[in-house]
Amino acid sequence: MYYVYILESTIDGDYYKGSTSDYKTRLEQHNRGESQYTKTRIPWIMIFVREFESKREALIEEKRLKRCNRTYLNWLIQQPFNLLNK
Repeated sequence: MYYVYILESTIDGDYYKGSTSDYKTRLEQHNRGESQYTKTRIPWIMIFVREFESKREALIEEKRLKRCNRTYLNWLIQQPFNLLNK
């Protein structure tokens, strides 16, 4: 399985969207500063995770989310398919 995730910086509230096969490990990597883009806004919290059967599907969704506005992302975070809402 593959996952699309949204992180929120506790420093400035910025969102980061990504995809991975292991979202828990990926959050740890972000918070250790292993990602160029996110290392300046540590710490991060995971606020959204959605599961996909293929890497291709996850990458397509990640690309789509990167173009979405914050209002839509806030709505998305509240949806029942967000694994963190279960």
